[in-house]
Amino acid sequence: MPAIAGRLGCHLNKVRRWLHRFNADGLDGLGDRPGAGRRRRITEAQRSAIIALARSEPPGRLARDGAEELTAERGDGPAQWTLDALARAARDAGITVGRSQVRRILLAEKVRWRRTRSWAVSTDPEFAPKGPVSWSCTPPRQRAPR
Repeated sequence: MPAIAGRLGCHLNKVRRWLHRFNADGLDGLGDRPGAGRRRRITEAQRSAIIALARSEPPGRLARDGAEELTAERGDGPAQWTLDALARAARDAGITVGRSQVRRILLAEKVRWRRTRSWAVSTDPEFAPKGPVSWSCTPPRQRAPR
């Protein structure tokens, strides 16, 4: 066994463990075994559905229709996604998931569920956006000597 370990570049205990697995189960013993830890409660397809839901437009978000009126797809739906709204929508779709689990899934996939946008945009041609910020021309405050 030391010759095998030296040739493979691994520890002697690792060679011993693999030989015991082979002797006990044959070639099937050399395959991957299930990992340790808690099993996932939701499948990858359900995780993907939650991510797609977070990337979609909320049903209660206001949008301009053809007549330039603000309307929502569903009046009773959320105007923006929150963790509670995403968890509720996932449960409505048949996925048993909690708020904290939705948060962990979205953080792991680096998906933003909150969008910081104005709730309405003016279509008035006379509308003028705010000018540049005034603090850029203000001189910096002098620090007290130490």
